[in-house]
Amino acid sequence: MDAGGGVPYNPRTIEEVFRDYKGRRSGMIKALTTDVEDFFKQCDPDKENLCLYGFPNEQWEVNLPAEEVPPELPEPALGINFARDGMQENDWLCLVAVHSDAWLLSVAFYFGARFGFDKADRNRLFNLINELPTIFEVVSGKAKKYTKEKSSVTNNSSHKSKSNTKGRGSDYNGKIDDEESDEEHGDTLCGACGENYGADEFWICCDICEMWFHGKCVKITPAKAEHIKQYKCPTCSIKRPRH
Repeated sequence: MDAGGGVPYNPRTIEEVFRDYKGRRSGMIKALTTDVEDFFKQCDPDKENLCLYGFPNEQWEVNLPAEEVPPELPEPALGINFARDGMQENDWLCLVAVHSDAWLLSVAFYFGARFGFDKADRNRLFNLINELPTIFEVVSGKAKKYTKEKSSVTNNSSHKSKSNTKGRGSDYNGKIDDEESDEEHGDTLCGACGENYGADEFWICCDICEMWFHGKCVKITPAKAEHIKQYKCPTCSIKRPRH
């Protein structure tokens, strides 16, 4: 198997397959959010049938499908570039996201079948996967809506205090206020990757949609955050004319 960059990769346990899933998912989310300009350019309709690949090392690639038959792994949707200019951009990104979600599941359960996961193992793997928002939910903004609703119901007072602070993390302004325990932020999910808040990570809040993001997911460091007067997350920044 290929982890990206020619590195052999062969997950065999439930935890390894789930880690493989999360890495590929993160790479594809980057392509459709933070790296969307580059992704858009690479999906030229004048080129041959192209696919979006995600790798376990959280990288992505737009490329032609594998030539061998049958392929080493299930293949992503073919020809995503042909629809690029025939749809509104957000609709096209959401379509690619849906196909990407289907591909990730097919790869995960390919490993499950290959290495003989039984019913209980498959169920556990699916439950781990289902704890994360789908790529479609992240790209379409539905993951943000879910996170907002969850925060307002289970963590209202904490959400209010966080909204008044641009960045937060152990390396931001020295340290987190001791009064703000990890428990208070435990229900907060990153608007990009959908994973939980961690006190040892730098986070930044979008001033438009008020969602929180891992700094690494949106390529913002504590130093950069110091000079940002109004931070817009990748989704809020994409608001450009439709094709």
